[in-house]
Amino acid sequence: MRLSPKARMNRMFTNGKCLDVALDHGVCNEPGFLVGLENMPRVVDTLIGARPDAIQMAYGQADLLQSRPEKDKPALVMRIDMGNPYNAIRHRVMWSMLQNADEPIIGALEMDAACVVVNLFMLPDEPELFRQCVENISRVRAACSRYGMPLMIEPLVMLPNSVRGGYQVDGDAEKIITLVRLASEMGADIIKADPTDDPEDFHKVVETARVPVLVRGGGKEDLRIVLEKSARLIAQGAHGMVYGRNIYQHANPKAVVSALMAIIHQGADGQAAWDVYNNG
Repeated sequence: MRLSPKARMNRMFTNGKCLDVALDHGVCNEPGFLVGLENMPRVVDTLIGARPDAIQMAYGQADLLQSRPEKDKPALVMRIDMGNPYNAIRHRVMWSMLQNADEPIIGALEMDAACVVVNLFMLPDEPELFRQCVENISRVRAACSRYGMPLMIEPLVMLPNSVRGGYQVDGDAEKIITLVRLASEMGADIIKADPTDDPEDFHKVVETARVPVLVRGGGKEDLRIVLEKSARLIAQGAHGMVYGRNIYQHANPKAVVSALMAIIHQGADGQAAWDVYNNG
């Protein structure tokens, strides 16, 4: 009998909504992602004070959150895989692997995580990478079912490396919907999906998923644009966001969190969220 993941998911979601701040960028092995994360204890202190719903971290950093005594600190979402598709160059061999293949969620159980997250990469001309991701998810899904751990799958459709240098998000709605459908079929409890090029198409992603969908933030953009886009995606039915660089690389992460929380939990539009940010 499968144990219900709902008890742990309740730590992440308030009235079905969640802001998850991603700090798990070290596993990407890409130096540009680490700007702003040089002093992780200080970053975690700042975010605990900012009060998002969750913080996404890898095992080796999770103690910075879970050793804190606050009862109302953000929930831990643990990244349990790693790979090389984020690097600016195309490697001879593209790969994705679990950090612990034998017991894939043991670290998340040890750290009392509310959820684990695993990638589902779809890169042009990389069928072996895709196969590895499917195998990873299959192993993790079995472990999650055994222990009642929620599984977040991150389906990522990427453009060819030659388009802009480094694999970039392909926002084609049909491609995203197809890969989200696969994530749902494989047993995701939560899906972290890229935004569609046209935010008005995102409701189709939500309808396909049949589980809560959190929007992936991706690269850093102008904050006002981020807030406007975020509000439009929430209006299309998204259950929240997983944002990293747009928060931790900002001069005032706490104010950015406040603005995003207003969008997610209070239904603020882009202008109202911008006002929250400026008053933060």
